[in-house]
Amino acid sequence: MLRLASKRLLGLTSREIPSRPVQILPRLYHEKVIDHYNNPRNVGSFDKNDPNVGTGLVGAPACGDVMKLQIKIDEESGKIVDACFKTFGCGSAIVSSSVATEWVKGKSMDEVLTIKNTEIAKHLSLPPVNLLHCSMLAEDAIKAAVKDVELKRAKLKGNSSADAANAPIEKAADA
Repeated sequence: MLRLASKRLLGLTSREIPSRPVQILPRLYHEKVIDHYNNPRNVGSFDKNDPNVGTGLVGAPACGDVMKLQIKIDEESGKIVDACFKTFGCGSAIVSSSVATEWVKGKSMDEVLTIKNTEIAKHLSLPPVNLLHCSMLAEDAIKAAVKDVELKRAKLKGNSSADAANAPIEKAADA
């Protein structure tokens, strides 16, 4: 074995065995992911005290991703007129947030609750490791924002069911 290796090095062997080059494949992201990462849409925040603004703040402690997604509702039509986000985390979380803000605009609150994480992941062609995690954060942020604006509106209307839902929280805070 050593003899053959030394002959190959010196070029004395008559039988050349072609060596195979090692091919390293780059990890490719879909062009939609790259576009939303390089040019994220709707980055920013609204006044969280505005009764027409719903804020969804969700996070994944395991990896450190935190997503704040806000929606602004038109009082008359009940449709989402604007949305924005701030995300601290990986590129896939940022991209999922950006797409989510685009998708919710112009839709009713009931319509946006039908947006599923699998739809976001499929649209972006996210790698499997990020597939469920980051798109799930976006789905959860949308649901949390809708719930927040519904609670604010219920409080403004003096809805007793909203007061009853918040009562345990207030009691715990007083204790």
